[in-house]
Amino acid sequence: MAEQTSNSSSSSSGSVSSSSSSSGSSHIAAESGPDFDALRAACNARLNSSHQLTGSYCAGTFDGWLCWPDTAAGSSAYELCPDFITGFDPARYAHKECGEDGEWFKHPLTNKTWSNYTTCVNLDDLARNHNVNLIYEVGYSISLLAILLSLAILSYFKSLKCARITLHMNLFSSFAANSSLWLIWYLVVVPNTELVQLSPGYCVALHIILHYFLLTNYSWMLCEGFYLHTVLVAAFISEKKLVKWLIAFGWCSPAIVICIYGLARGFTGSWEQNLHCWMTDTDFNYILIVPVCISIFLNLLFLCNIVRVVLLKLNAPASIQGSCGPSRTVLQAFRATLLLVPLLGLQYMLTPFRPGQEHPLEYTYQVISAFTASFQGLCVATLFCFFNGEVIAQVKRKWRTVCFSNRPRTNSYTATQVSFVRCGPPVPGEEKV
Repeated sequence: MAEQTSNSSSSSSGSVSSSSSSSGSSHIAAESGPDFDALRAACNARLNSSHQLTGSYCAGTFDGWLCWPDTAAGSSAYELCPDFITGFDPARYAHKECGEDGEWFKHPLTNKTWSNYTTCVNLDDLARNHNVNLIYEVGYSISLLAILLSLAILSYFKSLKCARITLHMNLFSSFAANSSLWLIWYLVVVPNTELVQLSPGYCVALHIILHYFLLTNYSWMLCEGFYLHTVLVAAFISEKKLVKWLIAFGWCSPAIVICIYGLARGFTGSWEQNLHCWMTDTDFNYILIVPVCISIFLNLLFLCNIVRVVLLKLNAPASIQGSCGPSRTVLQAFRATLLLVPLLGLQYMLTPFRPGQEHPLEYTYQVISAFTASFQGLCVATLFCFFNGEVIAQVKRKWRTVCFSNRPRTNSYTATQVSFVRCGPPVPGEEKV
């Protein structure tokens, strides 16, 4: 979950750094950067205390970010990149060229004095972040289309209405909202350097709403796991009451968590922590991470017990179940487990800890996280709607009705078979996928 925020932050930083090579963009950063008046005063004090050069030279100046000393004509001044610009590497150097005429270099497009900050950016890292964000954009776009189509299908066929499908539809709605907001974030917020630097209130509000629906994804995956575990283990249970409680939990519990997060970060977070539309990872992220980890851990426990129940059912005596060899039993249990992994969000256990920056596996981790997060909606919609046997039967039935209703009626006798859709609690692996 936090991985997506950090990815968007790094991509945005790339946009900031590449555009910030012009000194005019320093006015944008000045709106949300450190105390630039203090930096300017410190620069003036530094220049006043330094010895003036003899001969032709460029007078020292403050360009809005860095202090440049007196520099001999025909040479360049080098300063460490500022650490308050997101995406700049403070270990790298920016430079400013002094011409033979004793004048600072002017950019040919703007005809204004120009400091070269392009060297502050790791271009390879910028390209990798661009590729990762592209995976997110493509994945969320495809998932959104698949989820919306699934919701349309499940809403159209009234015969599919039951407790299990109701939970699926709530989960799909959460996926649709989450995918839509992430697309807005990557397409509107991340490329907009000025918006990220100014960090207006509506950008912060988008961050909070986005993470609310991200939390609803996990809460609804937990609801799916709890429901499936309950109907398989409990002998008698009122599914209507259970669904009502799960709907309240699925939408309300993330609201409580996100309110705590927003109030804590908004009122107690430092000035630096609340810059850049709250993109930067802080200790407040643990308020969001802990409930997510608890949800995944509980779903793992549910899955283990569900698989145990499935194995008991598949290993039933031959008089009850019929002949079924051990290999087929294991295969069916394995198939049921694979079906539940994307539904319960257990694929996130493959990436529990993020490697540090500059780690050789950092880029691999980012790519895997991008695929698992953005394409999960497509995977769930495919397994539990498009490839669902009940849904396929209803679509075929509707197709036959539409096709044969347009044909002329004949006097031939037609035998009609009435099919009923089973909408009770499913046994994993029994859904015809």
